[in-house]
Amino acid sequence: MLRGGSLGAVFSVLAGLAVTMVLVAPVAADGATRIGTSSPSTPNRAARGNFAGLIKIRGGRRVYLECRGSGRPTVVLESGLGNAADVWGGAFLSANDPGADPQRAVFPSVARFTRVCAYDRPGTGRLDPRTDRFKPSRSDPVAMPRTALDIARDLHALLRKARRAAGIRGPYVLVGHSIGGLTQRLHATVYPRNIAGLVLVDATPDRYGAVLAMLAANGLLTPEQYAAVAAAPPPPGLESYPDLERLDIDASGAQTRQAQADTPLRPMKLVFLSLASLDLPPDWQREAVQAVKQVYEAAQDELAKLVPGARHVIAANSGHYIQLDQPKLVVDAIRRVVDETRNHAQPNSSR
Repeated sequence: MLRGGSLGAVFSVLAGLAVTMVLVAPVAADGATRIGTSSPSTPNRAARGNFAGLIKIRGGRRVYLECRGSGRPTVVLESGLGNAADVWGGAFLSANDPGADPQRAVFPSVARFTRVCAYDRPGTGRLDPRTDRFKPSRSDPVAMPRTALDIARDLHALLRKARRAAGIRGPYVLVGHSIGGLTQRLHATVYPRNIAGLVLVDATPDRYGAVLAMLAANGLLTPEQYAAVAAAPPPPGLESYPDLERLDIDASGAQTRQAQADTPLRPMKLVFLSLASLDLPPDWQREAVQAVKQVYEAAQDELAKLVPGARHVIAANSGHYIQLDQPKLVVDAIRRVVDETRNHAQPNSSR
């Protein structure tokens, strides 16, 4: 099974820094399919029923979406670079730690108190726990590389189309891990309507791409070290797929900074989680390690200033995949934002 060490080899902490992550091609299917039965209602008028299927968005492309649970706000999970929806689920949690209870994974845990959805970005990979190998994304492919704005536009279109097909309604709490944190932050800035809050799980800083390129240009990272960050090898099972997820991290960071300068993120609930320390490669020069750590620490300071009342949670016992190493920490952060959103929506609550 994929324990912490081997998972780290496939999706290392450097996924948070990566310019490109090599992963996958699509698997086609027809239409959207509703599965399961309705979930218990909540005091909020809830969308109900489990959903798993393909939804057509702009250009006729199909995107795979899973939803479970009932209630509002709807929590929308955005995975890190190369990861499909299943990285939030029980099978992936058990693969990381065979002793873990799969029902304590983020997706099923959140489904117990509100509606939660996750989706496959094009070019991502999902784990087959029977073989410890990865399968292709269930979403249709797109041209690569992409940017954070491309991803934000896709999710915005998906949420609009999924209202009827998947029974989801706003307001939304956006949750993003790694590069997904950067794209969810941009999404909330560019498409603020109906966004109630953000939970950022070791989000990629918007200046990582620039600092890595600078380190390489100045000889502080060797070509081999930079290549290891810029183009990680595909995980087992996805070596030959042509439609691999790649992201222009430098352009994505610039888009995020420009959006914040043009129309700053409006006040909303925000919880962001970061690591107590970065575990960078031992062969990096000290100057390179210090530069990356400074950017990381500065990014946490920046997130703290994005909105009034932002909360910072430090994951003292985690690697980059906090949702696998300490899932309860992520679930508690989501629950806090969901509860505050519900309390704020009550007619007699203080404003």
